[in-house]
Amino acid sequence: MQLDSAEILIVGAGIIGLTIARELVAAGYGDIVIIEKEAEAGRHASGRNSGVLHAGIYYSPDSMKARSCLSGNLLMRAYCKEKGLPLLENGKVIVARTMEELPVLDELHRRAVANGAKVEMLDERQLAELEPNARTVERALFSHYTAVVDPKLVLKSLREELEESGRVRFRMGCRMTGIKGSGTAVTSRGEIPFRRFVNAAGAHCDKVARLFGVGKRYRLIPFKGVYRLLRKEVPYRIRASIYPVPDIRNPFLGVHFTPSVYGDVYLGPTAIPAFGRENIGLLKGIDGEGLLIALCDAQLFATNPQFRTVALTEPLKYIPSHFFRDAARLVRQLSPADVLPSVKVGIRPQLVDWETKQLVMDFMVEEEGTSLHVLNPISPAFTSSMELARQIVARYFSRR
Repeated sequence: MQLDSAEILIVGAGIIGLTIARELVAAGYGDIVIIEKEAEAGRHASGRNSGVLHAGIYYSPDSMKARSCLSGNLLMRAYCKEKGLPLLENGKVIVARTMEELPVLDELHRRAVANGAKVEMLDERQLAELEPNARTVERALFSHYTAVVDPKLVLKSLREELEESGRVRFRMGCRMTGIKGSGTAVTSRGEIPFRRFVNAAGAHCDKVARLFGVGKRYRLIPFKGVYRLLRKEVPYRIRASIYPVPDIRNPFLGVHFTPSVYGDVYLGPTAIPAFGRENIGLLKGIDGEGLLIALCDAQLFATNPQFRTVALTEPLKYIPSHFFRDAARLVRQLSPADVLPSVKVGIRPQLVDWETKQLVMDFMVEEEGTSLHVLNPISPAFTSSMELARQIVARYFSRR
């Protein structure tokens, strides 16, 4: 059965799929179909992230992340203002927990300046004036452009905009299961012939890529981000986001404090190795692939020291006392009673180069024939999405 046909077929209605579709519409394309296996957008990574718009601080200046993050931040902030979506422009501070972290803080400052971010180094007195509850050793880095949005409202607005354009059709509850020839997608609801194909499948991007013979040397290893909530009645305020100095050898930023656009303050996320691409509960989301993921984790544990450190330390944060101790190192005041459970859980679909057993640190875009594959769409993919979409459409699509 033929479900539809499209000049451009996009798999995935997350932030990457939606922003690429938006950019294609702006470029004059008008026969676009987006298929999404869920009933609505944002069920997974795009709708479960912290909502933070990053500002280009962490990323090597020669990376795709660096080339898209700050501009993506500015585009997303402008979009939220234009559409009247919630936006909290409160900045963030990155604090040092030990003297040994100061050289990394200096490296973050160097990267931020190279990437065009507006940052300044603060001493302890200046930090106390800006964010009284934050604690640091000697100095902290303040990012002016870091902001917070509601990811699900952004996704909802983008979908409505695309539908109103009359150029994009959505097929929800439609899972891609195979490819027939070079130009027909096989889905759970029928076949869809296409001329161009965009893989924006998020946590399933590697599976879709392999249907086209792309990315065979890579495997996706999921990580679970558990959050907690700060009790609203605490006698102090968290104004800006408060982040630790991260281990820049790994693509994780550590447990941090993030005020939301609604006044809540979230603590987290963790980076716990998960056993399913959608393993948001203790057991929920673990399927037949769980054993293979566990075996892959075991191989990484044996061969990759950075992964081994994550695997040994992060699962302990399931225990409230361990989570609390990690968060308490960033602030002057925090008691165990101030930290409450939260239903918020995210999944990070991390790509691993299986030949080297190294975690891939940057976004990847691979072209094969008429297909295009956005791989490793990890943080700051939400922030970068609008600029990344611009770059992808400008490079890989041109009007006849």
